[in-house]
Amino acid sequence: MSAILDVKNIEYTYIQKGKLFAKDQTFHLGPVSFSMQAGETIAIVGNNGSGKSLLAKALAGALNIEKGEILIANKEDGRERHNTIRMILQHSADAFNPALSIGSILSQTLRLNTDLNENQRREKIEETLVNVGLLREHFHFYRHMLSDGQQQRVALARALILDPEIIVADEPFAALDPSVRSQTVNLILKLQDELGLGFVFISHNIGIVRHISDRVLVMDKGVIIEQGKTHDVFTHPRTILTQKLVQAHTNLVEKHFVQKYA
Repeated sequence: MSAILDVKNIEYTYIQKGKLFAKDQTFHLGPVSFSMQAGETIAIVGNNGSGKSLLAKALAGALNIEKGEILIANKEDGRERHNTIRMILQHSADAFNPALSIGSILSQTLRLNTDLNENQRREKIEETLVNVGLLREHFHFYRHMLSDGQQQRVALARALILDPEIIVADEPFAALDPSVRSQTVNLILKLQDELGLGFVFISHNIGIVRHISDRVLVMDKGVIIEQGKTHDVFTHPRTILTQKLVQAHTNLVEKHFVQKYA
């Protein structure tokens, strides 16, 4: 089976301007290489500042890589690539204009990227809302009328509405409470099964990563230091960083268990 996503030795240098008399901070991403099959979920884990989010933005085309290639099912056209891979951020709902209805926000995406007429856009939006567990009537709702979980479902709808083959999700559950997080994880698994979507999933939550991912990439200082099948990597971690991530998760689970049954 050929790869739907093929990342070849990409590199990018990020320069954060220092404040007042502080020096500029430079971070180098790469070289990074990996491939992904259709319907596969790849998780990217690592400490803060390891380059996970920069890699996510590079995959989604939100920044211009300096070296290497990102091939998506051999599509070279920029617009075609943009429609094939879509991104969900941790606080995606913050990007919603509170003065616009959910229908208007989603319609804007369709107007900019498709040739659908108004009636076709309306039908596509309502179908997508239903697919993510909302109601057709949510077309008329505004951001402040929705719960955090519903807002994240709208963010998912905006990513899905162009019928992508890959979703890049950067910490999509971090701001959700545990019960809503569980519902959203199950929704993503359901959609992946129904639509054959590929997911690139970035998270600090090793428990969720173990639950939903097929393979995992461990990043540190802008490069991948370990990768493989999720079960293998977390059962027999080879690098010190991976061992620490697994141990930190184990300690957190044990602490929760003690507090719950003490």
